Amino acid sequence: MEVSHSGWTPEEKEAAQKAVELAYQREVAALIATLQNRVEQAACPNDVWSLHDFLSAKRHEMDGKFDLRDSSLIFMFATLVKDGLLHVGELEGIEKEKLVKISALARF
Repeated sequence: MEVSHSGWTPEEKEAAQKAVELAYQREVAALIATLQNRVEQAACPNDVWSLHDFLSAKRHEMDGKFDLRDSSLIFMFATLVKDGLLHVGELEGIEKEKLVKISALARF
């Protein structure tokens, strides 16, 4: 099994990519539901600009949350688990030692 200098095998990177896509889709689905609710309740021009501000902040948050650099993967997965966007069991294909670290970090 080939391991890159980052400590992630090609198989682990593939599993990580699938898990990230799953979490991202869940995050986007929740965002859409929130937006639909907020749009339905919009009643004045300030509500429109509030939606714009909300989306800008959410985009910034998501860009930071879904950090695919190898050095950040364990921390990113811990955050996704802690936020309820992933379960450790959905990280199949990632070595046990990394899963233990992710689980431990997700508790904080």
